[in-house]
Amino acid sequence: MQWQTILLEQRNGVGLITLNRPQALNALNNQLIVEVNQALDQLEKGPEIGCIVITGSEKAFAAGADIKEMADLNFPQIYLDDFFSLADRIAQRRKPLIAAVSGYALGGGCELAQHADIIIAARTARFGQPEVNVGIMPGGGATQRLVRAMGYWRAMHLMLAGEPISADEAMAMGLVSEVVDD
Repeated sequence: MQWQTILLEQRNGVGLITLNRPQALNALNNQLIVEVNQALDQLEKGPEIGCIVITGSEKAFAAGADIKEMADLNFPQIYLDDFFSLADRIAQRRKPLIAAVSGYALGGGCELAQHADIIIAARTARFGQPEVNVGIMPGGGATQRLVRAMGYWRAMHLMLAGEPISADEAMAMGLVSEVVDD
């Protein structure tokens, strides 16, 4: 298959999906989410694949949702089109999913990482839910997943302050599994 927004590799029993929209800091658009799901479908069918890693670039795992794509959407359209169902499918995979995060993991990018079973963060990783800064709330599951991962008070602070946290802070709060050198 010809991928437009991701790269897909398989080696030593591991499937590697790399988000590949460098001009947009790997901002999540519909095409990227569709391609991630198609790659996950393909990797899940392969009996030689034992786990799947999803990653971005050194600068950005994913810097959030593609605001340009979402600008013209309204609530009834999002609701009727079941806009977030494709992202929800990522979390429903049967093979272990590891998010390898470096750089920005903001908004939808932070939520994408939260879909994984394990989050490994480079020291340069920055996690955040800055949606409040543009007058919206997280829509990709952070309101539930963050509370489960780090508790109510910390999750609310992350979502309501709109400020990113470091990889070490994310580790201390229970959001990431491990922090590693870049």
